[in-house]
Amino acid sequence: MDFHFIDFFRSLDITLPNALFALGAAVLSYLLMHGALIMFRKRLGTLSTDREHGTIAQVLSKTLAHTGALAIVATAILIGLSVLDLPEPWNTRLGHLWFFTLGIQIAMFLHRAVKIASRRYFLAHNPGAVDQQVTVAHTVVIWLLQTTVWVVFVLAMLSNLGINVTTFVASLGIGGVAIALAVQNILGDLFASMSIAVDKPFEVGDFISAKDYSGTVEHVGLKTTRLRALGGEQIVVANAELLRSTVYNFRRMTTRRIVFALRASPATPPRLAGKVPGMLAEIVKCRDKVRFDRAHLKTVDQNWIEYEIVYTMLDASFDLYMDTQQAINLDAMQMFADLGISMAPRPQHVLLQEAPDARADVRGEEQAAANELVDGAGDPAADRERPDTPSLILKH
Repeated sequence: MDFHFIDFFRSLDITLPNALFALGAAVLSYLLMHGALIMFRKRLGTLSTDREHGTIAQVLSKTLAHTGALAIVATAILIGLSVLDLPEPWNTRLGHLWFFTLGIQIAMFLHRAVKIASRRYFLAHNPGAVDQQVTVAHTVVIWLLQTTVWVVFVLAMLSNLGINVTTFVASLGIGGVAIALAVQNILGDLFASMSIAVDKPFEVGDFISAKDYSGTVEHVGLKTTRLRALGGEQIVVANAELLRSTVYNFRRMTTRRIVFALRASPATPPRLAGKVPGMLAEIVKCRDKVRFDRAHLKTVDQNWIEYEIVYTMLDASFDLYMDTQQAINLDAMQMFADLGISMAPRPQHVLLQEAPDARADVRGEEQAAANELVDGAGDPAADRERPDTPSLILKH
């Protein structure tokens, strides 16, 4: 067996000094790569505390932490073989081994880096989020990116071996287009779900309004988003359709601007009407978490005078807004009563006039009809001409 091994090395024109030199180069390469990896990881650990480069350093450190000893050994052996002047076809095969070893190691690094980086991104944009939507979207994103890494590696490996992958890539493209067209609605909703998970226009528990529906978000799935309407019913909306419309997220309101009007009688004297805006301003300013903006006499016409009041709630709570508005309305009503200003509109008078000769004309028509009935009594011809007229029998 040893003779066959020696004969194999002789067939490759490898002498013992060359073999020992290659072995020494392999061992030295292993020690250098192992030491460099340890030093590089320590340096990355130091940079991890830096605010500017901390994220990248942490991702690289966790990625390199899973570098296997087998990969370093394989790389060291290839370095040792590279110092030998090998004849063909071994030199070409060595090139393929180099590509395979480095390619699979890079693919494994990218596979790990994608998982770590995407997880950090989701945690940074969704601190403490553990809902199903974030978990599913995270899993789908990682799976797509990692699959892309390995598909590219396999295609590059086949191309390196001399296999024409152009037709294979074209076939994959045509098949992908056909599948995409067949399930475009499902894929649209799927990517819309991922967009919602990453961009976070709304979250579970937010009250949103879009198009003709509104409600509290209960669940965001891969295909649909479910809302609980104010009436109690559940609204199921496709994710793609929801993102195509303008969404109003009321939970993220920080302030609430209120514009309302109060009307009074147009008979109010100008002296009293001029006092109202200032008194309304005092009524609004005394409320908690309210910033008064303005109050003006806006409209004057024959039916009423109208005051417009604008203020801003510094707390977006709808219940607080309704309580504040109710208190302002009650104080405004009391203020109008104290000033003696009526809030009723101007009274409307309707004049009805009867025509002077109308009653006489009606009496004349009734008398003519009665005379006609009397004159026609007992005349059969007249009865035939008026079949619907009741007979009138007169007795003398």
